[in-house]
Amino acid sequence: MATLLELETFGTAEIGYLGVFEKILPGDIKRAFFVYGVPSDHQRAKHGHLQSHQALVCLNGSCRIEITNQSGTTQYDLNSPQKCLVVEPADWLMMDQFSKGSVLLVLSNYYYDLDDYFYEKP
Repeated sequence: MATLLELETFGTAEIGYLGVFEKILPGDIKRAFFVYGVPSDHQRAKHGHLQSHQALVCLNGSCRIEITNQSGTTQYDLNSPQKCLVVEPADWLMMDQFSKGSVLLVLSNYYYDLDDYFYEKP
């Protein structure tokens, strides 16, 4: 099941902040991409992965992530760059409710491979 983490952050309002991704995913980060410009009424993803773990952080704005697996369905609001949602293999995810100007960063420990995807919601 997915896990919502608080990223370690350093700094102050006067000088700004540094958020750290460290020891969040098993293995190395092999792929990074970002999602932006999504209309607020649009859904993204609607798939899961068989092998890859992913870390999702909304760097700007907010969005909602819905995770479904054999245990049920849980929704997470990503509305701070300090919130990191770690998605495990077999978690099916759907992204929606993107705010205007939102930017969602996704880090993965697995290279892109179409054979790693599944689309049927558990």
